[in-house]
Amino acid sequence: MASAAEQMAANTSWSAFGQAKELRQRIFFTLGLLIVYRIGTYIPVPGIDADQLRAFMEEAASGIGGILSMFTGGALGRMGIFALGIMPYISASIIVQLLGAMWEPLKQLKKEGEQGRKKLNQYTRYGTVVLATFQAYGMAAGLEAGGLVTDPGLTFKAAAVITLVGGTMFLMWLGEQITARGIGNGISLIIFVGIIAEVPAALAGFLAQGRETNNWGLVLGVFAMVIAVFAFVVFMERSLRKIHIQYPRRQVGMKVYDGGSSHLPIKVNPAGVIPAIFASALLLLPTTLATFSGSTQTGPVMSTILAYFGPGQPLYLLFMTAMVVFFTFFYTKEVAFKTDEVADNLKNQNGFVPGIRPGKRTQEYLDYVVTRILVLGSAYLALVVLLPEILRSQLAIPFYFGGTSVLIIVSVGMDTIQQIQSHLLAHQYEGLIEKSQLRGKRGGKKRSPSRR
Repeated sequence: MASAAEQMAANTSWSAFGQAKELRQRIFFTLGLLIVYRIGTYIPVPGIDADQLRAFMEEAASGIGGILSMFTGGALGRMGIFALGIMPYISASIIVQLLGAMWEPLKQLKKEGEQGRKKLNQYTRYGTVVLATFQAYGMAAGLEAGGLVTDPGLTFKAAAVITLVGGTMFLMWLGEQITARGIGNGISLIIFVGIIAEVPAALAGFLAQGRETNNWGLVLGVFAMVIAVFAFVVFMERSLRKIHIQYPRRQVGMKVYDGGSSHLPIKVNPAGVIPAIFASALLLLPTTLATFSGSTQTGPVMSTILAYFGPGQPLYLLFMTAMVVFFTFFYTKEVAFKTDEVADNLKNQNGFVPGIRPGKRTQEYLDYVVTRILVLGSAYLALVVLLPEILRSQLAIPFYFGGTSVLIIVSVGMDTIQQIQSHLLAHQYEGLIEKSQLRGKRGGKKRSPSRR
């Protein structure tokens, strides 16, 4: 059964959308910044040999290059100013959150509320600059070693590092502006738009290959797999475990209010797409630099990494599974659903789980329930992330199609739609309140002569 809010959101029309001025402004603001991002992916880093780079990326399109290009919206394939994408920021966020769970000074900052959150965000920005600088220098050195630069030297390295780091910091600023003044999560939307922008070209290439080989069975099979994965992800993302919450009778003054009941919804996947993004970011970190240095330039360590940790390889799948499971539990327990805070809030509101004492017992019960749910949630995430990887490597699909991209598209799309519906609901409630106030004023004016 749909809730009253969902039913009201389903009844919203285009006329209601047209009247929500603030929502329109937020949507146009978001679209404008995303257009700026897409334009930036076509502005090249100075000193790149475009022909050599294009030939190199065509060879790597079905492997690690396809993954990197997916997360950067094609900027890496064109070596645009946003070639590093938003991955340094995500990697810095991982480090800060891990330290926040283990290092006492950062633990104290997390307890300071808004001021502590601002301080942690500041540390994340500093970490982004450091990581982006190292990655940009390594990428510049790899481009020189791979013969993809027209005029190699210190000048090129300096220009490339400044350009790439500046592009990443600008993307981080765009994401923060979208989150604060637009619709949806800015960082997730940037990755989402980058994936969507690459779909038409990849789809055209896949259909062209099917026409050349006349293997339309494979084409239809891949389309059926994509539709099935999308449907499965939507179903799992909407799945909930509802915990019954009871509120006792209470007395306010001379009035006694009956106790009520409600439900505490816990999603099967409370962490959303974050575990898949974090796991992909960590796996891409060591292989990004080796990709551009060429096989003849890599040492034995990098050669081993590329051989065993490439997409579809057993160690790649094993580590991806382990990191998805770890980040699902870690992000849920530390960020998305803190059982101690939920238990305290229920206790402060005089709510309790039937048969469970408020406070510590409620927290232990919630820990038990959430842990059992996360077993299913992490298994679902690992399956969605790994199944397309295995099928892609076995069927030799000529473009990168991964479960991470499917998760991002579905999760970010659903989250953005829910935020739009929330704004529409708020606008409708404001309209109802204004109408009731106007009716009250009109009624008062009509009754005033009778008082005289």
